[in-house]
Amino acid sequence: MRVAGFGFRAGTGLDSLKAAFAAAGGRAGALATADDKADGLVPLAQALGLPLLTISPGVIAAETRATPNPRVPARYGRRSLSEAACLAAAGPGARLVVPATASPDGRATCAIAEGP
Repeated sequence: MRVAGFGFRAGTGLDSLKAAFAAAGGRAGALATADDKADGLVPLAQALGLPLLTISPGVIAAETRATPNPRVPARYGRRSLSEAACLAAAGPGARLVVPATASPDGRATCAIAEGP
């Protein structure tokens, strides 16, 4: 399964989320983010007709394959939230196929992982 993971600032709009997804290639069978950010990703999931997978911050923080990012809050392990979310959601053995890619306005990032 191919999963697009997202990280974004509070109040980020649908256009920014769409732009990040497009910049990452725009191909996935599901979307993923931290469960405490899921409400902000619901509009994109609805617009694309894709399922939204939510991952606990603890699981995201434990995902050591994601790129370190000191701007990400400690509750997410100070790693790319978009990369950690897609890797965790795609399951054991998943690999990152598109690293964190930002929307032009810098408000959202999208990464894509593929699971077995």
